[in-house]
Amino acid sequence: MSRKKIPSIVIPRLSFYYRALLESRGSDFISSEELAKLTGFNAAQIRKDLTYFGQFGIPSKGYKIEDLKQKILNILGTDRKWNVGLVGVGNLGSALLSYRGFAKQGFEIISAFDNDLRKIGKKLEGVEVQDISELSQTVKEKNIQIGIVAVPAIAAQEVINTLIKAGVRAILNFAPIRPQVSNKVELLNIDLSIEVERLAFFLRRGR
Repeated sequence: MSRKKIPSIVIPRLSFYYRALLESRGSDFISSEELAKLTGFNAAQIRKDLTYFGQFGIPSKGYKIEDLKQKILNILGTDRKWNVGLVGVGNLGSALLSYRGFAKQGFEIISAFDNDLRKIGKKLEGVEVQDISELSQTVKEKNIQIGIVAVPAIAAQEVINTLIKAGVRAILNFAPIRPQVSNKVELLNIDLSIEVERLAFFLRRGR
């Protein structure tokens, strides 16, 4: 089935399935019902999600755990290494550099950029902070495929435009704006303040 026909909500669910498979060590096989118990998703939904990518189960046995793990990694693209460039090494950017989970999943931040002269040239978590003026050249030289943007809102669109012009087609944006990009670019916006405000809304309602 073509990628466009796969609902976007399916992709994050695959990540939950994979994590559940990592915790399942009691048998070589797992059923959709057992996977449902581990993830909280409906068994029928799990079967439907997986059939978007092929037929993985064995009748009366379920899914072979090791095979399904590898197939999900392949579907998600996390069975290989991705070069990542981080733009903005303030509090959030520095925290992202320190996060070990990225490298474990194949996402390696190999370059970091900022316009603060006090940070340029310093090494953070083994990555030297470069002048943001070097962004385009470095993206091309190091084959950076994913960009993480952790700059103030006022600078975000320009940074994203530069990343795209340099060849980056997948961007994770933490700046509190909704950038304009073409449909050839995969852009994921994460606004932490909005998520916290949503929690406050539910608390105020007494949910």
